[in-house]
Amino acid sequence: MKTLSYYIKKIVELVFLAALCFCLGDSAARIGERYPFVTVSASADGNWGLSFQQEGKPPVANASAEYLKQFNAYYADQTDEKVLYLTFDAGYENGNTPAILEALKKHNAPATFFLVGNYLETSPDLVKQMISDGHTVGNHTYHHPDMSKISTEDSFSKELKELEELYQQVTGQTMKKFYRPPQGKYSESNLKMAQELGYSTFFWSLAYVDWYEDKQPTKEEAFKKLLGRVHPGAVVLLHSTSKTNGEILDELLTKWEEMGYRFGSLEELVSS
Repeated sequence: MKTLSYYIKKIVELVFLAALCFCLGDSAARIGERYPFVTVSASADGNWGLSFQQEGKPPVANASAEYLKQFNAYYADQTDEKVLYLTFDAGYENGNTPAILEALKKHNAPATFFLVGNYLETSPDLVKQMISDGHTVGNHTYHHPDMSKISTEDSFSKELKELEELYQQVTGQTMKKFYRPPQGKYSESNLKMAQELGYSTFFWSLAYVDWYEDKQPTKEEAFKKLLGRVHPGAVVLLHSTSKTNGEILDELLTKWEEMGYRFGSLEELVSS
């Protein structure tokens, strides 16, 4: 038969454990708030992921900025300066890019367009306009596969080099060695292979669900995410296929400027 002192001892132990868990959780929250680029794990193969924990602050990603930098990979600029890096993924053209280019020109905002083979084949004039407007064209692979499932250097290199060759045929220029993994799917071996090919890899720290052509977000939904989650040093991912983006980009850039932001190029981020 258990005595009264036994139960008192168990209650004290439970109270102590509860207090310890609370303290540990509070400490973790404070660390996340003070050091927004700290992540639980050094790296995470698979899908690029973000956790937005505080408005106006960088999200916590599933790989730290320090870990990524060893492979010349980036997802945000570690800075307090209000600078944004605009990027657009372009798998195909559906009529929204001209409005996007017009808004970028109006605001003198440089951007990087990550293109696939289909875009270069079907929309060479728009690619040439991107270049003449001072934008950068990056490599989004030729066929847009899940690159994390590609384990051989030859197959990985083929996806990037075929696009490089097509870009040179279309524009007469050498493609900038900026790479974005399709769908944000990656592995550490991918990061290493891209680096060995001379590429910098770019993920992102600000995006929203804008890629479903038949289920476009409203202006209000877009602004809620893109204004509420903006933060210094953000690499912004938008899709040029988005009708919403084409319609709101001028106003969006104006609002960001009113918040004190300027627009930088990825070249600036890499050299910082």
